[in-house]
Amino acid sequence: MSLLQPKISTTRQNPSKSISDQTNRRTQDFPYRSGPKSQQLFLEEQEHIAPGLQSIALLSQIAMDHGRGALLVDVDGREYIDFMAGIGVASLGHAHPRYVQALQEQAAKITVGSLTSERRLGWLKLLHSVTPGTLKRTQLYSSGAEAVESALRLAKSYTGKSEIIGFWGGFHGKTGGVLGLLGDEFKKDMGPLMPGLYLSPYPNPYRCPLGTAAEHDCAAHCLEFLRQMIKRSTTGQTAAIIAEPIQGTAGNVIPSPSFIQGLSEIARERGALFICDEMITGFGRTGKMFGCQHEKVAPDIITIGKGMASGFPVSGVITTPEIAQAKPWALPSGSSSSYGGNPLASAACHVTLQTILDEKLVDHAAQLGAWMLQALKKMQTKIPCIGDVRGRGLMIGVELVKDRKTKELLPKTATRALFEECLKEGLFCMSYSSPLRINPPLTLTQAQAEEGLARLEESLRIVDKLIR
Repeated sequence: MSLLQPKISTTRQNPSKSISDQTNRRTQDFPYRSGPKSQQLFLEEQEHIAPGLQSIALLSQIAMDHGRGALLVDVDGREYIDFMAGIGVASLGHAHPRYVQALQEQAAKITVGSLTSERRLGWLKLLHSVTPGTLKRTQLYSSGAEAVESALRLAKSYTGKSEIIGFWGGFHGKTGGVLGLLGDEFKKDMGPLMPGLYLSPYPNPYRCPLGTAAEHDCAAHCLEFLRQMIKRSTTGQTAAIIAEPIQGTAGNVIPSPSFIQGLSEIARERGALFICDEMITGFGRTGKMFGCQHEKVAPDIITIGKGMASGFPVSGVITTPEIAQAKPWALPSGSSSSYGGNPLASAACHVTLQTILDEKLVDHAAQLGAWMLQALKKMQTKIPCIGDVRGRGLMIGVELVKDRKTKELLPKTATRALFEECLKEGLFCMSYSSPLRINPPLTLTQAQAEEGLARLEESLRIVDKLIR
């Protein structure tokens, strides 16, 4: 059997037991408790690491030992189907043999430095063979926020303007330069924010921020609101409009049709650049190479990261040859990064994209994602707490509600219970809040998808009964 298609059990699993004894899942007391080795490592680490880890790490208290494809195994030997992929970063899954070999070979040669390398050249040429429009110049960084900040500096350099517009529900990083573009209450008590940043409503079809009537055109209203906001709230110095083609952190929210195209048009009207933040949506995640291609939009700038190197910490900014010449961004060291694009990072990027192309993982994501979406919609007819199901490719959101009519969100106590039930079942998933997000490796097999959804359904049934 291929390493990308590990054999998995078709029996409900209880990762608190050995793999051979995973049918007795109900013997484990609620709430979920990670195994003794995980607990020991987690508690010992807490004596050294600063607070603020991701919720999934704090809630699960699991220490992972290894993975293969879309399977994870913790230090206690418990096995999980991975519906998270490190929040969308592990495109190739875990320990893909081509990925492992490429990084081993490069690590034995040279790993650091900004000098030209065959690895970086090969990666850039391959990247530009799949980028939309005339986006053929790339600068590389080490984190998503770093790349977004660079994209904003580039927009200011090119336009000579200073103001940036983002959207409610958006997420572009947590550093000071982009925190003001974070479209939720996360930034509470973190002011003052960088001046010149503005937010506008994003058209979520399930929960449009500007209306609920049946005849209401959410995208059109949000676009008109944006025009009025620019006119009435800014100084008219818009350098860029930045948006995610699908909002990931907000719950894998697909905007109402025509919205992304409308943003591109408004940017042109204002003499601004349109930036698509493709950190999560890039490199096949949505069933196309880039998320903006669903609406046939060619942005002025694309920011990339996460899945581009299957988890290696590298990110980038892609733009046109003309825009890339803008100064001071284009001056020597004006857009550089100490870590971005080093030979080891370039090796990770190159082998990831080449494998995505060779194994036709973009098409696989589109086809398997469509099947999973339909399976979840069937599940929705049977489980009342599923309020909405949406997705493109292997980027799927499930809105969990207490009441479908009012759309009241499932309380945190219930989503926490769901997360623990999923862990008991042997499913690692971002189910600890609503909306639930499903972002598995692009190498997820049909059998793993079926088994993972079966485990999710069992967990949802249990939690749905708790809230009735």
